[in-house]
Amino acid sequence: MNAKPDVRHPAVSVIMPVLNEERHLRGAVQAILAQEYAGDMEVVIALGPSSDRTDEIAAELVAEDPRVVTVPNPTGRTPAALNAAIKASRHPVVVRVDGHGILSPNYIATAVRLLEETGAQNVGGVMHAEGENDWEHAVAAAMTSKIGVGNAAFHTGGAAAPAETVYLGVFRREALEQQGGYNEEFIRAQDWELNFRIREAGGLIWFSPELRVSYRPRPSIKALAKQYKDYGRWRHVVARYHEGSINLRYLAPPAAVCAIAAGVVVGVALTPWGFVVPAGYLAAIAAGSIPAGKGLPLKARLQIPVALATMHMSWGFGFLTSPRSLAKRVIASRRPAVLENDAV
Repeated sequence: MNAKPDVRHPAVSVIMPVLNEERHLRGAVQAILAQEYAGDMEVVIALGPSSDRTDEIAAELVAEDPRVVTVPNPTGRTPAALNAAIKASRHPVVVRVDGHGILSPNYIATAVRLLEETGAQNVGGVMHAEGENDWEHAVAAAMTSKIGVGNAAFHTGGAAAPAETVYLGVFRREALEQQGGYNEEFIRAQDWELNFRIREAGGLIWFSPELRVSYRPRPSIKALAKQYKDYGRWRHVVARYHEGSINLRYLAPPAAVCAIAAGVVVGVALTPWGFVVPAGYLAAIAAGSIPAGKGLPLKARLQIPVALATMHMSWGFGFLTSPRSLAKRVIASRRPAVLENDAV
């Protein structure tokens, strides 16, 4: 006779898209396997075409623990990796974790409890940015400051409540299957887009500060600029694809880019008074960096304005220059691939 499933501790599938994650992959997977959770668990790593030792480390993890398996993701794209991992997994609760994210010890147990208590289709918590050097400490401070990211609760924290989106997410499998998984055309912003569809279908997305994932920031200005340019670019695609999905918070960075550019042009061509706008912006981020950098070394505190400006300007530039051809391609894909589970 088959044993009845434990409804208090349903089996969990952890899905992880990875690409060039040799620096953090082992630690991320070890934090999953060490979870204080009584239910069964599997970890499905979707391997992109890495150019470092990611595949080798993943093979070691598979050999060390039977709960870990890998699936290929030849495209290297995050949403394709997530869908491949979902398809290869088999349990009723699906936990998304990135290759550079470290779960707190009771993350899965807490998330499963919250799914039951709230009736939500997806729950998530705080993206707790933590650096390993002065630059990363500066970026982490910028990412957890309201002057850096506005009032997004998953960055800055807050009370438990319904949310537009959450960081990563712990899903009921039926919600993912109902929506056909992630839209693979959304190279970035795929979480926001999926959560929007879940909410449009009547599902609840729930934020709780009880859930916490440690996140490692990008290691250079160039990498941070690319990350936020892509965020802005693809958030504009979401706005084109889903009417009513934009608000003033998302329009602040592109408005700042336009105002600063106009101020510089006026300052150069007409009157020095034009430089008041960019000067005012620099003064604002310098002032905002003071509370954000509390407790950090001096070198880290001095780099917070650079991190803030990089995030704001890159996001705004990406939003403003997002080509309409991206939205056309997304709309042409209208329905994401159906996720049929091949597992027995």
